[in-house]
Amino acid sequence: MTAPTKTPENAPAERTDLHEPVIDWFSEHARDLPWRRPEAGPWGVMVSEFMLQQTPVSRVLPVYEQWLARWPRPADLAEEAPGEAVRAWGRLGYPRRALRLHGAAVAITERHGGDVPTAHAQLLALPGIGEYTAAAVASFAYGQRHAVLDTNVRRVFARAVAGVQFPPNATTAAERKLARTLLPEQDDTAARWAAASMELGALVCTAKNEECHRCPIAALCAWRLAGKPAHDGPPRRGQTYAGTDRQVRGKLLAVLRDAVAPVPQAALDRVWDEPVQRARALDGLVSDGLVEPLAGGLYRLPAG
Repeated sequence: MTAPTKTPENAPAERTDLHEPVIDWFSEHARDLPWRRPEAGPWGVMVSEFMLQQTPVSRVLPVYEQWLARWPRPADLAEEAPGEAVRAWGRLGYPRRALRLHGAAVAITERHGGDVPTAHAQLLALPGIGEYTAAAVASFAYGQRHAVLDTNVRRVFARAVAGVQFPPNATTAAERKLARTLLPEQDDTAARWAAASMELGALVCTAKNEECHRCPIAALCAWRLAGKPAHDGPPRRGQTYAGTDRQVRGKLLAVLRDAVAPVPQAALDRVWDEPVQRARALDGLVSDGLVEPLAGGLYRLPAG
């Protein structure tokens, strides 16, 4: 097992000092996840990045496997109605991601001959692809040098370099600048660093109950060296679900996913007693393109 880096007390990290211990730790402790295997290919990496947004690995794994078995290439998904993507998304949550992934598959098929593009700018031009996803796919699928900033990476950098417990609620320009500064010069090392720092935040430098005794850069961590000062920024946003419109939307979509034919309004009315909230949630699903209204008060998942 790689021992934590030794350095004198009260000696915060030089930024390049972080690379080797974190990458060595990753080589020994990285999880064996299907999207990290060579056979996953760029499409598998892209699918995983869509699914993993705000969703834990344990929930993603079975859906990911089923998705790739059904749609091993972007063109396979592009041939299906978008509603089938929503149906296969199951209960992963935030189902607009399914529509965006379907839209990206269509664009990849039409613009790039069915191959996930290699250039960051081309990835960013795909529908539903933002800066994070474009950087993640370019880095993890193609070994390119990009700053990949998810919640886990931001927390590691906030603690190790900035010396604070948590990053800001929203990604800042200063964080992006820091991430670029921390990038190793070589493409393959930078891609490995991106994956390693993300894994460190997921497994060790967690939001709660961080395990500094397991951390390969504990001796370099500015937050630990400062005595782990408590967060003094704006309150961190918590996520609620019970009783929210998100819960109602999920219940409505569950009925439509399980249906083999269009569903009457009465069947949807049974899933939530409060009519105003139920109607608002259904209107939102229609507006987001997740539900298609038909004549006669019927509803279905989008057909195209």
